[in-house]
Amino acid sequence: MRTALDSGPLRRPLLLPKKMADDDDFQDMDNDDFVDDNEMEDVIEEDPQRPDADDEDDDNVDENFELFDQGKAVPTSEHVTTPFMTKYERARVLGTRALQIAMGAPVMVELEGETDPLEIARKEMKQRRIPIIIRRYLPDGSYEDWPTEQLQLADW
Repeated sequence: MRTALDSGPLRRPLLLPKKMADDDDFQDMDNDDFVDDNEMEDVIEEDPQRPDADDEDDDNVDENFELFDQGKAVPTSEHVTTPFMTKYERARVLGTRALQIAMGAPVMVELEGETDPLEIARKEMKQRRIPIIIRRYLPDGSYEDWPTEQLQLADW
């Protein structure tokens, strides 16, 4: 088989077939590669480390997990971050609100023929009526919650 380097970070060799499937003689067409569902059920065995585990009720919940410190909220009077909405926050808020409107959320402004959810979200932002709170995390693990009504828009 020929080898080539893949684009992964470890640069492991990637094995390539010598010839394409179209070049084969197609003599191996007896479907031996496929396993019947009934045969598959016979193969499934119970896990010896977890005899009480039930296959149908597997929630993928691990009981041995640890909670990270969620930090604490900074009171509104002690905000240390800028009161200006960044272009990234604006893009996220507009996209989230447009999705909400598209999914049937109530519109907070009077419509004047607008049908595009993004245009409606922009109109709500101009009138400061978007009901979304932006959470800004600080380096010490705490966070500030800023309602969009309190943030100033730089280029609107």
